[in-house]
Amino acid sequence: MENAKKLISVVIPTMNEEDNVTLMTETLVKIFTEELPEYDYEIIFIDNYSRDNTRPLIRGLCAENPRVKAIFNTKNFGPMRSPVYGFKQAYGDCVIRLNADFQDPPELIPTFVHEWEKGHKIVIGVKEKTEENFLMAFIRRQYYKFLRKITEIGHIENFTGFGLFDKSFVDVVRQIHDPMPYFRGMVAEFGGDYKTVLYVRPNRRAGKSKNHFYNLYDFAMAGITSYSKVMMRLATFAGFAIGGMSILVAIIYLIYKLVRWSWMSTGIAPLVIGVFFLGGVQLFFIGLLGEYILAINSRVLDRPLVVEEERINFE
Repeated sequence: MENAKKLISVVIPTMNEEDNVTLMTETLVKIFTEELPEYDYEIIFIDNYSRDNTRPLIRGLCAENPRVKAIFNTKNFGPMRSPVYGFKQAYGDCVIRLNADFQDPPELIPTFVHEWEKGHKIVIGVKEKTEENFLMAFIRRQYYKFLRKITEIGHIENFTGFGLFDKSFVDVVRQIHDPMPYFRGMVAEFGGDYKTVLYVRPNRRAGKSKNHFYNLYDFAMAGITSYSKVMMRLATFAGFAIGGMSILVAIIYLIYKLVRWSWMSTGIAPLVIGVFFLGGVQLFFIGLLGEYILAINSRVLDRPLVVEEERINFE
């Protein structure tokens, strides 16, 4: 009896990607047909409430090819929740996650699969270079370096979630019930040894990026609040340090006043500066504390990642 082909699941999150979904599907079908014919495949689109022509195009692709599947969300559940939910719905022998905008080059899939067959349970794409503007690339690099220093799980620099993941890791992710999942942290914490493949990340092929400032801020704070105690402990250390400095300045001021009693007059400038400085420090750490409380609140509520409106080709 001939052995059944291994199934490779490709999960693609979408939101207003009408210019990319058709070409992405054609590219993936060509790769599996010409370069990986010994594998079966499925392409799973998880659509996060697109308001353009993305959904009709995906419906057409599903009608043409039963290997193309779709999950449509009832609303936009954000760029952290929807992709992880789609990832959990894939039951192939391995799961490949990539974006629809061609910034994650699908041409790397055969390389990922070959490394997987060598025994690597996780094969990830790591950006060696990027075509995005210098300022954004610099901010990303500094953030990842900062995150590695304040956490204990060894965050992966320049990793966006693009890669191949064995079903054993996917099963672990299914067991994680986190309403605000930080996928990159999951890979670093639970992925074990992984193989990296370097690539140059191009700009979007078409369309506009959906990652505005608040989305990027959510990603950044999720990485900090989920995996680091350092920031809150820094507040304690800062409190001790500022308190000690205040006592020292008060003693110096008292001595100087006793020695120069007759003509010393510093005015209110030091008082005003001190009040604004301490106020700024307090507001910073109160805001940071609020981020941790928000993270706790979202986990206590334990809401579902998404609510589905429709599934296609899953029967």
